Amino acid sequence: MRWEEKDGVRWLEAALPGARVVFSTRSAGSIKENRLPLASALGIDPELIVNGRQVHGADLAFHQAASVATPEVDGHVLRTTGPIGLVYTADCLPVAVSGHDGVAVLHCGWRGLAAGIVGRGVDAVEGTHAAIGPGIGPCCYEVGDDVLDAFDDLGGGIAVDRMLDLPGVARRLLEQAGVEEIESADLCTRCEEELFFSHRRDGGPGRQAGLAWLEARGG
Repeated sequence: MRWEEKDGVRWLEAALPGARVVFSTRSAGSIKENRLPLASALGIDPELIVNGRQVHGADLAFHQAASVATPEVDGHVLRTTGPIGLVYTADCLPVAVSGHDGVAVLHCGWRGLAAGIVGRGVDAVEGTHAAIGPGIGPCCYEVGDDVLDAFDDLGGGIAVDRMLDLPGVARRLLEQAGVEEIESADLCTRCEEELFFSHRRDGGPGRQAGLAWLEARGG
């Protein structure tokens, strides 16, 4: 991943095959309140952005074109150029997957990960490459037994005592689903107060975003 900046807006960008993937920072303001500063910096039409009402589940929306509908979904699958998938995050992970049949962007909290959203996203696009954006890190994510039990089948190494490695969980699930190449931001939203909103730290409404879309052939 690489840092990019324009007009005072800073973001992380991952170059997945055939797709463009962006993880915003708080420099663009809360994306849930106003997408325009980020869209302007990225040079994209905000009218092409599709999003949903996130419910910490594993359902996906499949988009052939932009739409103002906001279904109850936590992931978006893009199989044509045009629509831009967006998920909101503020400690949960934004995860993008590209493959032979498009690109998906997923909102991955522990409930969605346990419910299988990663596997569904990978299957939807025949995923081969993935990028894990900023989210709460194992340094800050203390959880209860119910959360730890949800990932028992992943084996050891994903938690120390009650501190869960959420990016590690996502990586392991991507690997199990057959993704060949995975890159991760390895940035904790709770620790990096100057860069990111964090629900656990702030308890406020601020949200950054993960966005993904297919690029036209030739870039």
